[in-house]
Formats: sequence, C-alpha cells, structure tokens
Amino acid sequence: MNSVISRTRFSVLDRSRTRAGQETAAALRDTVRFAQQIEELGYHRFWVSEHHSVPGVAGSAPTVLAAAVAGATSTIRVGTGGVMLPNHRPLVVAEQFGVLASLFPGRIDMGLGRSVGFTGGIRRALGVDREGADAFADQLRTLLGFLTGTQTDFPQVHAHPAEGLGIPAYVLAMGEGATVAAEAGLPLVIGDLRSRTRMVEAVGRYRDAFKPSQWAAGPEVIISGNVAVAGTAAQARRLLVPEAWSMAYSRTHGVFPPLEPAEATESRTMTDKEREFFESGLRGQLHGTPDEVYARLEDLITATDAAEVLVTTSSYDRAALLDSYSRLARLAGLDGPRVARGQGA
Repeated sequence: MNSVISRTRFSVLDRSRTRAGQETAAALRDTVRFAQQIEELGYHRFWVSEHHSVPGVAGSAPTVLAAAVAGATSTIRVGTGGVMLPNHRPLVVAEQFGVLASLFPGRIDMGLGRSVGFTGGIRRALGVDREGADAFADQLRTLLGFLTGTQTDFPQVHAHPAEGLGIPAYVLAMGEGATVAAEAGLPLVIGDLRSRTRMVEAVGRYRDAFKPSQWAAGPEVIISGNVAVAGTAAQARRLLVPEAWSMAYSRTHGVFPPLEPAEATESRTMTDKEREFFESGLRGQLHGTPDEVYARLEDLITATDAAEVLVTTSSYDRAALLDSYSRLARLAGLDGPRVARGQGA
C-alpha cells in the first residue's frame, strides 16, 4: 500500500440527513447506529453537525447528539463538525464540551465553525445577524481562554468542568477561516473537494501563517468532502445524486429538502437552472471504483499534505452508503472492516 494513503487517518462527518417518506427523528437514530458501524470499520473519528430549521437535516443540537453517539460507541473519537460559535455563548460551549469530555475522557473533539443561520428568519430566531461570523476570531479566543482558565473578558468566571481538560479544538473552514485557525494555532478542517485550487491555496495560507500554540506545535490539515466508492464508476456517481439534487433545489427554491431516491431525481424534468446546479453538485466530487478513488485520494492528499480525510458523503440508499464506507475502509487499510451492524446508515 502506498505510504501516502497508509499514513492518513480517515474519519466521518454525518449530518443526520432526513429522507423522503421517513420521519425526521429516524435520521437521528440512524446517525447513532451509523456511528456504531463506522467504529466497527475502523475509522478514526465520527463527527456530527449543526443546522437550524433545515427540513433536510435533523442534526440541530450537535453536543446533545455527540453525547448519544459517544454513549453508543466505545473507542472511536466523537465530536462536532461543528458547533457554529456565532450561535452560542463561548462559556456555554465550553461547559457543554467539558461535560462531554468528563463523561467520555480522551474521546471528545471540539470542531468549531463560523456560519450563521441559512435565512434571515433563522438568524433572528438565533439572535444573530450576518455580521455575527465576523466576531468568530474573538469568540474563539474567549472560548479557548475558558478551556485554559486564562480568559480575562469575564473576571472570576470559570467554565467548569471544562477548565484544564485539554479538549482538542479544530476550526472548520471553506477558506475564510483558514487565517483564524492559523492565528489561533489550531488544526484546520477544510472543504470542499470540488474546489481543488481554492482548497490548496487556503491550505498554503494556513501553513504560512500558522503560529505554534499549546493546542498544536505545527499546522495540521484535515480535508473534508464527499467520497463515494462502488463496484462501478456509474454506481458511485449515483450515490451522490440525492445530495446533488437536494443542493440544487435549495439553490433554486431556498429550501433544503430531504434526500430522495436517485431514481426519482433521474426521472425529473429539471429547469435549466436546476440542471446547472445539479450538474455542478456532481462535478469534481471524489467518486469511482476502489482503484479510481485510491488514485484520486493519493493525488489529493499529496497536493494538500493532509493528515486526515473527513468523509461527508450522504445518500438516500443506506445499504449502498454503508457499502461505500466499507470499500473505502478496505482501500485505506483501516482496522477492519468487520461485519457492520444492520443496514441503517
């Protein structure tokens, strides 16, 4: 096995995507069951996300869901990809992760993002505005200060039980947050895989600007995005169809819908604009047969010098999705795959 792949960690981010014809709550139960399967396949960590008032995503409370995932697993690292810091007070975030890290010592990661609500109504309900993301660097500084007990913005205020636990922190970015991660001396999680040039440039800026800290002695890059592996290239591409249509619909209708079966999308008559966004959503995604994906991963990891790949693939067909993650685990040489539980994924 090529050393580039063999020395790379592989992890999973699940957004608790809802599926057409199923109750929303089922997506959360599927996430917990999926985490058990991913642990059995030998992946390094399993993260959950934060979205608000999105019909297609059930994951709205990531620290709560992370607790359920950690309680249902035993060895895999568990965290958030991520908690959107503008939506929360740093003290509360520190306390929540302190509780998680106390209950599941050595297994909790704190992934942090700067996004705000999808629409104006959601932002008002959350008590933030578009400019809330601009305060991310200051909020991050305060949050890290609560974890170390060194923050001075709020004298005599301490985040118990988080203070002193050394909870690993990560910054999520599409590019804009790379400088924030570098200034804070934190590992960078960056996507998406469709914008290779943009990603490589952002990674370069991050490495150049990185300031060593108590959190990390040097820059660490985790690349994230969709990776689909199947017996044929066509089958792998088909796995990406439900998510691509959901994204296209959100761009043209302002609503992010549940995933629908690939055949439902393939039989649709799309408008020119819908077709444009749909094809764009498929373009550049990392998919194919095991040999094809291996070669493309090798090229991507070499270009970014990434230490880890965080796979974010979602699809309507849970059995086919689990098969994709199993194939990826085999080509990455993970500790498995062992037989995964059930078919929920």
